[in-house]
Amino acid sequence: MTWRHWQAARDAGILRAGLARGAAALLALVLATSAGARADTLDTVLKRQRLVCGVSQGLPGFSAKDAAGTWRGFDVDFCRALSAAIFGAPDRVDYVPLSAEERFDALKSAKIDVLSRNSTWTMSRDVGQRLEFVGVYYYDGQSFLARAERGWVSAMEMNGAKVCVQSGTTSETNAAAYFAQNKLDNEIVKFATLLELLAAYAAGGCDAFTADRSALATQRMGFDAPDAHAVLPEVISKEPLGPVVRKGDADWADIVRWVLFALINAEEEGHTRASIAKAKAAAPALSERLPRDWYEKVVSQVGNYGEIFERNLGKETPLGIDRGVNALWTQGGLLYAPPLR
Repeated sequence: MTWRHWQAARDAGILRAGLARGAAALLALVLATSAGARADTLDTVLKRQRLVCGVSQGLPGFSAKDAAGTWRGFDVDFCRALSAAIFGAPDRVDYVPLSAEERFDALKSAKIDVLSRNSTWTMSRDVGQRLEFVGVYYYDGQSFLARAERGWVSAMEMNGAKVCVQSGTTSETNAAAYFAQNKLDNEIVKFATLLELLAAYAAGGCDAFTADRSALATQRMGFDAPDAHAVLPEVISKEPLGPVVRKGDADWADIVRWVLFALINAEEEGHTRASIAKAKAAAPALSERLPRDWYEKVVSQVGNYGEIFERNLGKETPLGIDRGVNALWTQGGLLYAPPLR
């Protein structure tokens, strides 16, 4: 072997060794990253024996404390359903009230296990903030609420108005785009919290305020004279609301997602709190670490989607919200979930 051949062989050997070391290092990094990203939320929840659920700071019908200090509402009942699936009991939940601005940071920093709060699924949040929306449990849209005495029957009559909005929400950007598109010279007044916004509106600091229609209906009923305020008819945005988890924990995302789908499927199949025991309905296992009868626990202890909706938001409640697009797909709505089996 000539010197040149020996040098070439040596260099090739070094290259192969370097590649081998690099491949090993890369594999170790991937495994370490995967282990870190997995961040077994279920394991944390089981060890704690409590689910920590992020909710709103007080939105009656969705998540608010009653006179006895108990959290109640549509978003709260989803947390209770998740607790029933995990522990076989619906009330092993600690609720953390969060503002719009702090909700996602609280989730990313693991202050909470799941966010069940009026939060819109957008690409910038899903991809840009490394969040995972597991599905849609309420189809909403943005509108405006104003004093009835103004006589406005359309948002197009609000030119020159001061409009309050909560900062850190999609409502802020949607309102600005709507006013610009329709050449309305309105002033947007931003507030960090909903309480500050409502105080400003009550004091006459703004002529109207904008939010999701479900939130407007809730706030309208909180006024001393609800009929003195009107929700205008325009719906200016799409607001698909749903539970949120951290990206990187696929097992936990699956559990939260399929509890949501189970609630929808239960209504479609006619399984109710009263009938589920006799139906002897079963679903595939969510996890080997969870009760095998998780589906029956969820429905018997919390109810199906329709029962949750009617109990918190429906026609027999102060809000009186019609199912509308939140009806099952079989009844003309958008509510549709993959089958359990």
